Amino acid sequence: MLRKAFTAPDPGRLRLRAASRAVLGIGLAVAACAAAGHSLVAAVTGGLAALLALFTVTDASIRGQAVTTALLPAVGLPVLALAAEVHDRPVARGLAFLAIVGAGVYARRWGPRGHALGVFAFMAFFVTLVLGTTPAHLPELYAAVLLALLVAATVRFGLWCYERGLPAPPAVTVPGLARVTSRQAVQATAAATCALLAGHALSADRWYWAVGTTWWIFVNTTSRGETLVRGFRRVLGTVVGIAVGLLIAVPLNGAPIPTAIGLTAAVFGIFYTAAVSYTWMMLWVTLLVELLYGVLGVLTPSLLALRLAETGLGALAAALAVLFVLPNTTNTVTDAWIRRTLQAVHAGKAAELEALLPRVRQAVAPLTHPLNPLRERKAKAHQALALLDTCAREVRTSADGTPSAHLHEAERALAELVAR
Repeated sequence: MLRKAFTAPDPGRLRLRAASRAVLGIGLAVAACAAAGHSLVAAVTGGLAALLALFTVTDASIRGQAVTTALLPAVGLPVLALAAEVHDRPVARGLAFLAIVGAGVYARRWGPRGHALGVFAFMAFFVTLVLGTTPAHLPELYAAVLLALLVAATVRFGLWCYERGLPAPPAVTVPGLARVTSRQAVQATAAATCALLAGHALSADRWYWAVGTTWWIFVNTTSRGETLVRGFRRVLGTVVGIAVGLLIAVPLNGAPIPTAIGLTAAVFGIFYTAAVSYTWMMLWVTLLVELLYGVLGVLTPSLLALRLAETGLGALAAALAVLFVLPNTTNTVTDAWIRRTLQAVHAGKAAELEALLPRVRQAVAPLTHPLNPLRERKAKAHQALALLDTCAREVRTSADGTPSAHLHEAERALAELVAR
């Protein structure tokens, strides 16, 4: 895991640039909120809005990214108002939260923009639960969110738009998988319902951690296996992050300068490791949360133990949902992605192939996971990945576009493997 996080290829230093820009954008957004005289709670809310704007907006074109960023307040501000309105009504609050979960997942059927808006809506509701937002807080929170988004957009599209001049990545959708969003909306809502009830039974104050866990486990997954692996990695990252927090965040106890340094490192770590290791990303997310709780003056070892327990409940709820509520098997999803990749190989579309390969590896990951006991399926998955790498290498090196004998052989072997 260490090797993967720190030695993974970073073509064009894009991960390094994204992480550095995030530190700059979020730091300036929080500084702007502070300079505007906003409270600590409002500054934290603004910082979260800036983080989400820089992290979740992934449209293929710069113009598309700018449009999605501009739409974030149209989704987030009404959700903030709704959450504040039902703050002291537990039943209405729970039902509203579950509705946001279902709608946010379903919105992914409209691609990256729907995904970003769904995440922003969910987190807008979530942050009100963490900070205890009431209607009286709304004017200041609105101002902080709008200011932070403006600063983040200025950094992303003005000061440091490193994507300008880079070719836009091709779309990597797979026919037949669009309906997965409907399945996942039902699964995520069912899991969130279980997490809400179990989490509330464990803690009437921090139950939302369990719901948050189920939500993030379903992000960027399409099959039962992907969701289970993601849940395992989330729990593992949380465990390691809590251990790190006990050594760093608890002793700091919100001390301004070292906490600011720690928050900067955590933001950088989230953006730098997200593309290569979900476990590492969760470690940094957990450390970020711990440091923020230290700033708010509520961080204790018992609180960290509660967070771990709530995370476990949320992961268990997600696992039960994908196993028993409209399950979508790993083989079905994996075969669909590999067939789609074969089309790109056959057509010699190198750029499209490069965009598809990471998604195929994610789909196959549950089959190649060390804990997978099915040796035959694991061996088949490893063989498929090796053939895909061969195909990709041959397509890249085919300068004149003429398929080589090696490419034909690898393509045929992969097609036969999928047909088995």
